[in-house]
Amino acid sequence: MQEADDEFWMQRALTLARSAAAADEVPVGAVVVLDGREVGAGFNAPISQCDPTAHAEIRALRDAARRVGNYRLPGATLYVTLEPCTMCVGALVHSRVSRLVFGATEPKAGAVVSTRRTLEDSALNWRVAVTQGVLSSSCSELLSEFFVRRRAQIKAHRRSSSGKD
Repeated sequence: MQEADDEFWMQRALTLARSAAAADEVPVGAVVVLDGREVGAGFNAPISQCDPTAHAEIRALRDAARRVGNYRLPGATLYVTLEPCTMCVGALVHSRVSRLVFGATEPKAGAVVSTRRTLEDSALNWRVAVTQGVLSSSCSELLSEFFVRRRAQIKAHRRSSSGKD
């Protein structure tokens, strides 16, 4: 049952990630689930919001805190399409999220299993259970397609700027 629930909610996070891609943001989506219902959602928007903290996870946690009426979210699960960075892992701990489920690993900045294992730090005062790899192929594919398009756009822009068509 949990595996099916994890896939259901990761599909929701993927839908949010597609919204980020449509806005020319890196396609990452996140959803906070508490007692079987969505209480927060967000997708990457640091460019459009001119806010370096507007990661999908932070936006979903802020939305959940507002809806629940508490900045602490014990018992909640955060579903996110990409392994969280250090900032987002810190937010998970501070918000007291009980469980993290992510899709794709992030080899350059992932702070859960890729570049460091921040949640395993014994100095932290809160433990977050982690499930990784849920719908990882779909999550990775969405990111790969986005960056292929982005590189092609940059290349085309450079060509048109230099007068070489």
